[in-house]
Amino acid sequence: MAVEAAAEDPLEPFRSELHAHCYRMLGSVHDADDALQETLLGAWKGRSGFEGRSSLRTWLYTIATNASLRILQGRQRRELPRTTGRGDDPSNPLAEPLAESVWIEPYPDEVLRYEDREAVELAYVAALQLLPPNQRAALILREVLDFSAEETAEVLDTSVASVTSALQRARATIERELPARSQQETLGALGEERSRELVTRFVDAWNRADIPGIVAMLAEDATFSMPPVPTWFRGRDDIAAFLNSQFDEGRVLSSLWRFAATSASGQAAMVGHRRNPETGRDEHSTLTMLAFDGDRIASVVAFMGQDVPRSAEISGPTD
Repeated sequence: MAVEAAAEDPLEPFRSELHAHCYRMLGSVHDADDALQETLLGAWKGRSGFEGRSSLRTWLYTIATNASLRILQGRQRRELPRTTGRGDDPSNPLAEPLAESVWIEPYPDEVLRYEDREAVELAYVAALQLLPPNQRAALILREVLDFSAEETAEVLDTSVASVTSALQRARATIERELPARSQQETLGALGEERSRELVTRFVDAWNRADIPGIVAMLAEDATFSMPPVPTWFRGRDDIAAFLNSQFDEGRVLSSLWRFAATSASGQAAMVGHRRNPETGRDEHSTLTMLAFDGDRIASVVAFMGQDVPRSAEISGPTD
């Protein structure tokens, strides 16, 4: 029955890609949910006015892009904790968490099409958020979704010349901000077996509370950040000092935490659960995104707290 209903709904085949588009525009799964709902409702209400002068796909992306642009109005730009400079002093207390709405959210792989993986990686989405909304939309439509300049101008209700100008400025920013290789390229060069081995070894080190083993897998200038906490660290020594102090030389890790390999935003990750020793229940979770540079981990972004459950529930901890 559900299959028949989906077949009868001409919008259903576009749902996943429209959601990913809204996410790239907004940097938030929750905001993308809202934009998708607005898109589907707008398409349903406006279906009688759709005259077929453009393709159904172009029409739907026009609605989705405008819904995303409306949500962006007056909103603070989402970002990841700053990772330029030397990082914070691990001997100082952690800063207070900032409002959740300022941070980029990881994208759940269970709703992600394989061909969309590279375009939802954290580094790429973070770079997109640096662009003004019109440049962001032009770049996504042209380079991610492969719309023509004419189609993009139609979606944005502007001229081809304006699209071309916006695209040139957007490309310059993106090229300056992105690493030389995407995670898809890096993991592809490592190979599936080697990639899985490295992630398994990293997760195992966390489960054994082996902080020297964790640090040994990091690149020399690796970064470690923890949204919504703005504090971040650079370099093996500072990361080791933070982990040793935060987890009491590993004793808190071994007694309360359990980790398992997963994936999100098209890249390697692990999900962690912290048990409350009084109730025996898991009351805190993290989704930790890993970015590789060769066979070393160059970036660890630990999304902390209960407000990232969609990605964190891709797979649970194993006994």
